[in-house]
Amino acid sequence: MYRWETTRAALAQRVFATIRSESYDQAAATADTLLSAGLTTLEISLTTPFALEAVTTLVREVGDDAVIGAGTVLDAVSARMAIDAGARFLLSPSLDEDVLRTGHRYGVPVFPGVATPGEVVRAMELGADALTLYPATSFTPAWVTDVLAIMPQAALLPCGGITVADAPAWVAAGAVAVGMGSALTSGDRETVTKRLTELLERLADTA
Repeated sequence: MYRWETTRAALAQRVFATIRSESYDQAAATADTLLSAGLTTLEISLTTPFALEAVTTLVREVGDDAVIGAGTVLDAVSARMAIDAGARFLLSPSLDEDVLRTGHRYGVPVFPGVATPGEVVRAMELGADALTLYPATSFTPAWVTDVLAIMPQAALLPCGGITVADAPAWVAAGAVAVGMGSALTSGDRETVTKRLTELLERLADTA
């Protein structure tokens, strides 16, 4: 699969989950809940113990039914290890040229972190497949609208602190998708399933 095809699949629902857990078992259980409830994209943060093992297991279990990535990828070594583990995309809170180069060398899309228009331009010059606006709590949906007014080609992915209530506003502002952590993943299986179902319905209705 080409990078652009993987990117399109990863962002198709306009939301993906960031799983940052205290243990492998907790991460695996959260991923199972989300995937069973219909989510098609998630990433395991490398801050999670045995994150790479979790990525490998999930990729093997879901096949082409979902897109599993690795998050908090900060350097080339981590990028290569995540790719070897089977990650289909790499997400980073920072803009690191070596991470982009490593991902692209092996045909894996990279979503580096940006926080200024200058970083947006630099990331696009380096070939970023989408741009992680992190942390989203430091911005507003209006920031996305304003940046896209002058750079409509920027594929912005706000992440960090986004809730079910405000996710549609980010997408309506022009974000290609939003990344959600505990606001989406916390709670028991029934709670998470209900929350995700509601979110997907609201995003589907967002122009």
